[in-house]
Amino acid sequence: QVQLVESGGGLVQPGGSLRLSCAASGSIFSINAMGWYRQAPGNQRELVATITSGGSTNYADSVKGRFAISRDFAKNTVYLQMNSLKPEDTAVYYCNADIFRLQGVGVREYDYWGQGTQVTVSS
Repeated sequence: QVQLVESGGGLVQPGGSLRLSCAASGSIFSINAMGWYRQAPGNQRELVATITSGGSTNYADSVKGRFAISRDFAKNTVYLQMNSLKPEDTAVYYCNADIFRLQGVGVREYDYWGQGTQVTVSS
């Protein structure tokens, strides 16, 4: 089995910062892309940022210049540094990873999600 465990959410004032972490563990052969998504009440889940196995990053326009995604390949961990937070950033943030697992004589790619961590930006 594979687990994605998130941490780092909480309550922060507008203009503040938070750092989210997501560690993947279990029977992992390798990890392709990792990323962060968020879902606010009444809204669909949306992409925040992704990072490939080669280190290429992609951001939603709404967070460009404020958020930074990074990855520790040795620890199978992805981070999201969130600066200059705004009330509209309030949401449950979910970690996502495309993980290769051994299956028979080959490997198969699976899509995994974390349980989510609440980020609330409010004064």
